[in-house]
Amino acid sequence: MTLPLPRPVFDANATGGGLGDLPDWDLTDLYPATDAPEFSRDMAWLEKACADFAADYEGKLATLDAAAMLDCIKRYEEIDVIAGRIMSYAGLRYYQNTMDSERAKFMADAQDRITTFTTPLVFFSLEFNRLDDAHLSGLLSQNADLARYKPVFDRMRAMRPHQLSDELEKFLHDNSVVGASAWNKLFDETMAGLMFKVEGEEEELNLESTLNLLTDTDRAKREAAARALAVVFDKNIKLFARIHNTLAKEKEVEDRWRKMPTPQTGRHLSNHVEPEVVEALRNAVVAAYPKLSHRYYRLKAKWMGLDKLQVWDRNAPLPIETPKTVDWDSATRTVLDAYGAFDPKMADLAKPFFEKGWIDAGVKPGKAPGAFAHPTVTTVHPYVMLNYLGKPRDVMTLAHELGHGVHQVLAAGQGELLSSTPLTLAETASVFGEMLTFRKLLDAAKTPGERKTLLAGKVEDMINTVVRQIAFYDFECKLHAARREGELTPDDINALWMSVQAQSLGDAFDFMDGYETFWAYIPHFVHSPFYVYAYAFGDGLVNALYAAYADGLPDFQAKYFDMLKSGGSKHHKELLAPFGLDASDPKFWDKGLSMIAGFIDELEAMEG
Repeated sequence: MTLPLPRPVFDANATGGGLGDLPDWDLTDLYPATDAPEFSRDMAWLEKACADFAADYEGKLATLDAAAMLDCIKRYEEIDVIAGRIMSYAGLRYYQNTMDSERAKFMADAQDRITTFTTPLVFFSLEFNRLDDAHLSGLLSQNADLARYKPVFDRMRAMRPHQLSDELEKFLHDNSVVGASAWNKLFDETMAGLMFKVEGEEEELNLESTLNLLTDTDRAKREAAARALAVVFDKNIKLFARIHNTLAKEKEVEDRWRKMPTPQTGRHLSNHVEPEVVEALRNAVVAAYPKLSHRYYRLKAKWMGLDKLQVWDRNAPLPIETPKTVDWDSATRTVLDAYGAFDPKMADLAKPFFEKGWIDAGVKPGKAPGAFAHPTVTTVHPYVMLNYLGKPRDVMTLAHELGHGVHQVLAAGQGELLSSTPLTLAETASVFGEMLTFRKLLDAAKTPGERKTLLAGKVEDMINTVVRQIAFYDFECKLHAARREGELTPDDINALWMSVQAQSLGDAFDFMDGYETFWAYIPHFVHSPFYVYAYAFGDGLVNALYAAYADGLPDFQAKYFDMLKSGGSKHHKELLAPFGLDASDPKFWDKGLSMIAGFIDELEAMEG
């Protein structure tokens, strides 16, 4: 069990460019203000609760009976809730404006204090993992309320072979604020502060606005944006190489001490997924590159009248696509209608996000780029962050993040320790929400051109989610393996990046000079090593799930809601069994990949 720190959660004027009123977060459900008495009260409570917990239980876990062990776990869970609430508030405020030094200081100070308070708790997982298996089984058999926590204990005890001495674990815990956490902050603040001089634009643009130009209808604008990105990344490449070198080395040192057999092992353990399942997914996707990305991009080059695509064409709108801006109200309606058509309960779960200040939608100076749903703690509710610019793809992002939000609301009933879903399953509801929205739009398409545009957009999103993320995973595997042999120069990292890009995107592409530095802005490599395969896992899983839904599996909706309500209380095998699915079957991944191939088949047939 680890105490939560905010995940990268990614302020637009209240109105912008014809999009209508864009909502901002109302964080008062966490705390009314930074100087609120509630915040000081919780901080003081946390300090005392951690000290009391250690005084009451350190060295004594093996002597507790089942009832006393349950009290112990509940006290730990309450500490988890308060620490998570404080850090969620500090983190969400920070990500609204990462350039605001007051917000950065508030978050850093909160993190420092919580790290200090919780250091006395480090003994807990170490001592718990030393409990004899037979003794623990006996306790669980005597108390059903305690037995509920077995999945948490299983995940914790999976780390038994890799835990260090109590003293070393405390040192690592204390040292974390000046280790990876500090390098993460440096990366975030550097990225948020980068400005790009894009030819043809009057003012310098931030990262989010520059990346957005890569989907512009004007090819010259797309090229100008790509070249501006390359110039600034190259200027900062030594810093980004230093961050990656340091984080990869720090991970290698800790992995070596923990006797982790591979750099990926820690991620697999936290995802509660077997290495062979991930390997089967990776191999299935790489084998499918030719029939997915290579084939689709050749088709796209033909549509665009080009012999070769450039990197700035990868996410370009199709020539037949009529540029359109989707205002916020239309986006809201589209997603809620799609959710409601699946089951009215799903739309009801999503509505409070729009009505109660649980979404921060606009693009603002200093706001972190990207989008995500942050679960905060089970006693409050999730918050969704977007950088909404009115593109059709932004509607899909809204559907995606809202899926996460619905999942987090449903899983909250499990309580703090059991609600958190492993990353591999955390993408299920988000990708399913996207698929519902896409299918609703596809069914409503009035012309072949509209259908083609929708299909192509979905294929591109799936390639970005499956092919691109597995290429990212391969890049990380190569990067961490190479770092074990010694320090990597920027050119070394660039070469690793280009090797996976050429393999995954195929022969339809020429790569401009400068593209070799585009690894630099991907936050997952910095914040969460090997996170990326979870996207491909989620997409493949949802394609198989959606096929079961489309085939009319009885009581699908009830089974689906039960799965989401389970949070982290069940293994993927157990969760998927009611749908007749098994992710450990190597053929499982081919089902999802064949859905993408089927969409490309239809697009090719339209050419005939």
